Amino acid sequence: MKKITKKKHLEMAIQKVPKHPNPKVDLEQYSTSATIAADLLWNAYSLGDIADKKVMDLGCGTGIFAIASKLLGAASAIGVDIDKDSTDLASSYCGDVDFICSDICDLENDFDVDTIFQNPPFGSQKNAKKGADLKFISKAIELSPKVLYSFHMASTEEFLISYFEKNDLEITHIFRYNFPIPKIYEFHTRESANVEVIVIRAFL
Repeated sequence: MKKITKKKHLEMAIQKVPKHPNPKVDLEQYSTSATIAADLLWNAYSLGDIADKKVMDLGCGTGIFAIASKLLGAASAIGVDIDKDSTDLASSYCGDVDFICSDICDLENDFDVDTIFQNPPFGSQKNAKKGADLKFISKAIELSPKVLYSFHMASTEEFLISYFEKNDLEITHIFRYNFPIPKIYEFHTRESANVEVIVIRAFL
């Protein structure tokens, strides 16, 4: 896999990663836009969190962050998702990344990981599973990476800052994005909508 050295080339590569083959509303499956993913990954790369590091993508979907991390020179990359349709597609698209189909809560904690990316369900949809993002944070803590990048609803920022601090996570950066939600489910009434999200970078 040829290493990418320019942000615009990274965004172009991410655009080629397949989307969720059969999006499931109960899992709140929305692909991170190439623009957002490239910006966050490039920041992570610039901060020394990807090149020659062992990267894990929790709730990976079709593996955008895991695949892009390998393109940026990660020593290894693993993607974990509960949806077999997504991990099968990701595996067939990129053989340089290991994909595991598993509920993150059932994932063993014996991985050697430097950096974790995670984009958990936001809990923004009706009947969504509340607190799913906190389960992701708990699992990340158990996996003990050196650094964590975690997506969340911007409206929960104050609570999350307190939650991270109570769990001895040192927040170093907060990135802010307007996350586009396309019309992919029957209940969507608009062609697209933007949700304000934050990505917290923290040391464990």
